[in-house]
Amino acid sequence: MNYNEEKIKVPRFNEESGFYTTKKRSKIMSKIRGKNTKPELQFRKTLWKKGVRYRVDNKQLPGRPDVSIKKYKLAIFIDGEFWHGYNWNERKDKLKSNRDFWIPKIERNMQRDREVNRQLKELDFTVFRFWTHEIKDNLKTCINDVMVYLDLAKAN
Repeated sequence: MNYNEEKIKVPRFNEESGFYTTKKRSKIMSKIRGKNTKPELQFRKTLWKKGVRYRVDNKQLPGRPDVSIKKYKLAIFIDGEFWHGYNWNERKDKLKSNRDFWIPKIERNMQRDREVNRQLKELDFTVFRFWTHEIKDNLKTCINDVMVYLDLAKAN
């Protein structure tokens, strides 16, 4: 199956494009974690306590899931609200600065998430995507969803 959605072009983040690449901006951006975020660690620690063993950022799977269990063909992503476009139609209008960069950037991230989901489903993986606020506010529910899936998978 071919994926025909045209890739969204993201403008380069540089001064020629009207963006500022100051030391302050660099320092701010360097604080943004791509992996091992607090919600991710919290989720993984709780899963481990339940006796679930997993791989972290498995490079052999599309999208490098935050948590994966190959035996049960399960891929779990914990997505940040800003970067992955939570409630995007409402939030897009509220972006005030560098809209020409951020809107295509976030929309491309969302597009990539759809591509990764499709690729994993073609490999017969089940994909769970949790927002970081779901992990912070309802960790038990998120863990329970995964445990129910694993119990069903073990039964089959």
